[in-house]
Amino acid sequence: MPAINNSRRTPLRLFLDSPTPRLYDRTVETVQLTIRSGHDMLPTARLGQIIGDQLERAIYTPLKTVADEFGLYLDFKHERPARGGRRAVAWKDKYGNVHDLDYVLEEGGSEDVLGRPRAFIESAWRRYTKHSRNKAQEIQGAIAPLAETYHDCHPFLGAILAGEYTEGSLAQLRSHKFNLVYCRYDTIVQAFATEGVDVSTEEDTSEVELQRKVESFDKLSEAQRENIAYKIRELNAAEFKAFFAALRACLDRRIEHVFVLTLSGLSRQLESIEDAVRFVEENDEEAPVSEFIRYELTIRYTNGDEVRGSFREKSKAIGFLRSLEL
Repeated sequence: MPAINNSRRTPLRLFLDSPTPRLYDRTVETVQLTIRSGHDMLPTARLGQIIGDQLERAIYTPLKTVADEFGLYLDFKHERPARGGRRAVAWKDKYGNVHDLDYVLEEGGSEDVLGRPRAFIESAWRRYTKHSRNKAQEIQGAIAPLAETYHDCHPFLGAILAGEYTEGSLAQLRSHKFNLVYCRYDTIVQAFATEGVDVSTEEDTSEVELQRKVESFDKLSEAQRENIAYKIRELNAAEFKAFFAALRACLDRRIEHVFVLTLSGLSRQLESIEDAVRFVEENDEEAPVSEFIRYELTIRYTNGDEVRGSFREKSKAIGFLRSLEL
């Protein structure tokens, strides 16, 4: 795409946390820009991408430690043979919709084989609270259908959030059983400042100033970028500690017991409580058992999780139980 020259008095304004640049009137100084990706992005979008990337970097190291600890495969954005060499960490729900994620922990997975999902984890940066509820809904919309699809794996649901989020948006995710790390805006600014990069912004920060911030980060070495990620974790140590304790508890679950109930006999659909009471009172418990109805299965884990299944066919009941073997 050809470069765009934005001369003085050009109407231009972009939201730092918008995935697609949006424009409205603001005076900016002359800046030579190309709208594509990475280093060719507009500085507003590029700075948001930088912060988002560092947030992903901050979570990668402890996630890899947990993956190694539990013998799991950690999938992240890279070219993986198991998905035809595509970079995106994409999973399909039972409705046929594909959802891109940041990280997935897989049991039995490898570079060449897709495993069973044990954890779905997303990260997101939002500078202003006015966009936080939409982002929370976006995360929920991506992961909740996958949790439903792979409910027999009982996957851990996680979100690493940074910037400014309302209590309502955080409560929304927690109510849907998400475990959260919330890195407040000031901790992100402090983390970058340790390597001399100022990522603080306001709605009237000029494009020229944003470009300087981007260039300041681009000069950093790999070691300096790793240190920023470390500082993000350090400044939010309590949040990370609670998150990874919950993740380990989920992954460490073991089967406490398996309850199998075989149902046989007559069934009745009755109109009222009184009719049901009469049916129970008149039921002859000594009568010969009639035809088999179904298997009711309940697997209870040491962390309190339960997985249930109901099957008419013996082969399907066995298949269900085998699928839960660790």
